[in-house]
Amino acid sequence: MAAAESLLMGPSCTRGPLKWRMTKIMTEDTAPAITGIHHFSVTVCDIEASVAWYQRLFRAERVPMKFPHYDREDTGYGVLLVEPRSGLAIGLHTNTGNDGRQFDEACTGLDHVGFNVSSRKELDAWTAWLDELGIAHSGIRTGDEPFPYATVVFRDPDNIQLELFAVC
Repeated sequence: MAAAESLLMGPSCTRGPLKWRMTKIMTEDTAPAITGIHHFSVTVCDIEASVAWYQRLFRAERVPMKFPHYDREDTGYGVLLVEPRSGLAIGLHTNTGNDGRQFDEACTGLDHVGFNVSSRKELDAWTAWLDELGIAHSGIRTGDEPFPYATVVFRDPDNIQLELFAVC
């Protein structure tokens, strides 16, 4: 197959599963592959409050140890949670240099974390779960560009924006 045989030709979505017509931008041997997201890690102000919040939200299980904060071993540590159904690992870090200010995506660094959900029905279940937990959220918002989707946005205790995303 040629290196740029066809880019994204566009989605074809008619109220069913997303069907992408894609071809490769590069040949398979030009770049190593990514197979998915293993974990995301964020620095938080109150690690135990954040651990409790993420455990409740995702029914995540805490790995029973503290991890050194890479390249900050003397001033911080991390706690690892694992979402049992997907295996997604969530790292929550604390550091003595943290001044306690809430997250602001207008600054250089992380903007938000988006989680894929399997369907609009699953997104409906998530909004009900967020309501049950008392977590404020945007409600389901939909769009058609660049493909049909539905999304719900909410924030963690440190104001980090999280998004649940369904392609429909």
